[in-house]
Amino acid sequence: MWLNRLEEKFGRYAIPNLPKIIVILYAVGFLLQQIMPQTYAWFSLNPYLVLHGEVWRLVSFLLIAPSNSLIFIIFVLLFYYSIASSLEQVWGSFRFNMYYLIGVLGTILGAFLTYLVLSYAYGEFAAASVYMDTFYLNMTLFLAYAMMFPDMQVYFYMILPIRVKWIALLDGIYLAYIFVTSGFTAYGISVKVSIVVALLNFLLFFFSMKRIRSRGASFARKTANRQRKKEFRSGSQTRAGRKKNGALHECAVCHRTELDDPTLEFRYCSKCDGDYEYCQDHLFTHKHVKK
Repeated sequence: MWLNRLEEKFGRYAIPNLPKIIVILYAVGFLLQQIMPQTYAWFSLNPYLVLHGEVWRLVSFLLIAPSNSLIFIIFVLLFYYSIASSLEQVWGSFRFNMYYLIGVLGTILGAFLTYLVLSYAYGEFAAASVYMDTFYLNMTLFLAYAMMFPDMQVYFYMILPIRVKWIALLDGIYLAYIFVTSGFTAYGISVKVSIVVALLNFLLFFFSMKRIRSRGASFARKTANRQRKKEFRSGSQTRAGRKKNGALHECAVCHRTELDDPTLEFRYCSKCDGDYEYCQDHLFTHKHVKK
């Protein structure tokens, strides 16, 4: 799989805890919006202004918070962090990095494609009104979460439990409705391109990680079982003598130990022949060892 080949070459460059960084950027962006209400106009992705010297917009649009409401932003950021960190745990840091990076690059590419189309069809003045942010990218993060954990429940208004697969279905209907009704104005075309680019990223990963996707529900059950984790840690003490440098755990793929990164979690694979232990980044992506 192409993701495996990329990880073998570039996996060491992955940014750990990227969900935390994303949420921090949104929090900073929210504070800036409260202090300077014109932040969106200054930071959002506008190809016309980028081509006229405001190149910081290629990065600053990642600061645009999904809401201006203090109460709402707290719940939104907590929810984003929850689903993004769950994806990172199942996919591994590298794959989650790739998902978000491709989404960001796709948004930038979509913005400039929209600018070119509008410049040709309506003139540069109309194209100058194209603004993009990460709204649709964030929606596809939730779609990816629903793909991995379809039966997980969230509480609507903290009262009504609802499975994420039904929320994802509503999101899909909403995206289809927005796509159809947005029209072919400058704004409408930018919306259509944003939706298509975001969904292409989602579909790319959807078809590239079938094996990982089939284990999502199992992972959710395992991580929810604290007793099992306690038993694993106590049982692993008997196997600690085989690890180098006095470490208790060592990943059979990347050979990292808890001495390299105290935040790493390790598991033994029941499908491998032998006591092969893997870190959270390679538990679901390694090749099973058969003797």
